Amino acid sequence: MDNQQDLVRRNGKEWLKTYKKLGLNYDITLPAADTSLIEVFEQSFATYKDKIAYVCLGAELTFAQLDDYSRQIAAYLQSLGLEKGDKVAVMMPNILQMPVTVLGVLRAGYVLVNVNPLYTSKELAHQLDDSDAKVLFIIENFAKTYQDIGKKLVDKVVIASMGDLMGTFKGFMINTVLRHIKKMVPDYNIAGSITFKQALSIGKKQRYQRPSNIGLEDVAVLQYTGGTTGVAKGAMLTHKNLVANLIQADAFLAGGLAGFDDSNDQPVIMTALPLYHIFSFTVCGMFGLYRGCIGLLIPNPRDEQSLIKAYKQYPPAFFPAVNTLFNSLANSEEFQALDHSKICMSMGGGMAVLRPTADLWKQVTGSVIIQGYGLSETSPIATANPVSLTEFTGKIGIPMPQTDVAILDDAGNEVALGERGEISVRGPQVMKGYWNREDATNDVMTDDGFFRTGDIGVMDEEGYFTIVDRKKDMILVSGFNVYPNEVEDVMAGHPQIVECGVIGIEDERSGEVPKIFVVRRDTSLSEKEVLAYAKENLTGYKRPRHVEFVDELPKTNVGKILRKELRQLEEQKRKA
Repeated sequence: MDNQQDLVRRNGKEWLKTYKKLGLNYDITLPAADTSLIEVFEQSFATYKDKIAYVCLGAELTFAQLDDYSRQIAAYLQSLGLEKGDKVAVMMPNILQMPVTVLGVLRAGYVLVNVNPLYTSKELAHQLDDSDAKVLFIIENFAKTYQDIGKKLVDKVVIASMGDLMGTFKGFMINTVLRHIKKMVPDYNIAGSITFKQALSIGKKQRYQRPSNIGLEDVAVLQYTGGTTGVAKGAMLTHKNLVANLIQADAFLAGGLAGFDDSNDQPVIMTALPLYHIFSFTVCGMFGLYRGCIGLLIPNPRDEQSLIKAYKQYPPAFFPAVNTLFNSLANSEEFQALDHSKICMSMGGGMAVLRPTADLWKQVTGSVIIQGYGLSETSPIATANPVSLTEFTGKIGIPMPQTDVAILDDAGNEVALGERGEISVRGPQVMKGYWNREDATNDVMTDDGFFRTGDIGVMDEEGYFTIVDRKKDMILVSGFNVYPNEVEDVMAGHPQIVECGVIGIEDERSGEVPKIFVVRRDTSLSEKEVLAYAKENLTGYKRPRHVEFVDELPKTNVGKILRKELRQLEEQKRKA
């Protein structure tokens, strides 16, 4: 990329006039290079010591307790003799042990690997093997998933019980909440594993050594994503990426919580989105700690009764969610009857918020949904709407402070204002690259440091961006990325499937769901068998919901499946 083109991009910041109009500061100051997220946490522990950090099913954890427990986990990990850069995987739902463990890993100076607790054994094996994780923290409800891999992939497994940090009664309650996800405590026998309480006990007897060799450029988190292809890979998010995104988020969102600044009343962040997902990890988990908020942990957001009960007890000031959750709650008579007077901000991300949902949400709660945009590779917030928004716009907002967003054509040239192109992001929150995937990193990064998102958008004269299409074949199911390559690879393992193609089709509840076109060996293979195989081998949101048997799949001359033609075929059927 030549300097002239880079100059055009740097001078084409239409959003700067909007920053000025809104009184926002485009510049941010990062801390010294030898600092890290650890300083951010320790500052919060000291500032908000006696305040509540997290609550789950009525059990509260103060910042002081979070400090103590996470230090014990950090000391335990350090006692294992791990080295700088070693990976620790955490596979838990939204319960108190999750933030304790996450903070423990980072405070110890190691790299956190967030894992979806609903992964199948095959999916878990790939992530552990690819990341070269040394330790796995897992909740006992999902321990059998690791056991069923059939071989040792980590040096140590720490198994948490649901009642840890909550007491027996509350532990029973949390198992009740999670009963819809998996059997309460499946039979498992993992040699050499220890319990979460044992890890705390060991750590309590050890001396925690605050790492002195961790700086902003060091990797803090491996956040697994399909990126712009279907191969799951870890986006390397550095301490700088995450600290920058916290500072950027604070610049945009702090105004929405200004009413709590001089009050003893803590703002509550509804944390129904799973913390292993980057949107919730940063916007709910990390930002909540940074601002001294109460994180209201919801273990299973599909259990609407438990969510509503928690909402009544701890009315949220800040409600980040995806369209499907906003829509489900806004249509619930029980939710409609709640007191929504505490809500100051509602933020949509992960998937497009639909206008009917936004309108109903505002009608029910009085809160305008502020839509933001980002990806795992951008930590995640790249753009957002200002909190002063009075009406839902459908736009994804303006770039975060100190962030450039360019609309590029296929050749990497910037398109004219108002024209469509690929949304590309450059800023301090953009990942270091993909773990052990130099080629994949080079594929998505321009020479002048822009990350090509694969999403097609336009920018208006005030610097606001709108997504109009997706360049890639990715399917977006309730805010989760599903990549046809991955689903096809798994489903092709069925002995009766000759080949298959997967596309996304519209769904009223989830936005999109996967549909699979199957060429079968003979007519004995039924739709029921295909769906059962998917259930056995794929996480819920990745499973095809619709099956169509075909004699052949449309392909290019070199044999590549033409998903575009499958989508056109589906569109013709829909219109017929």
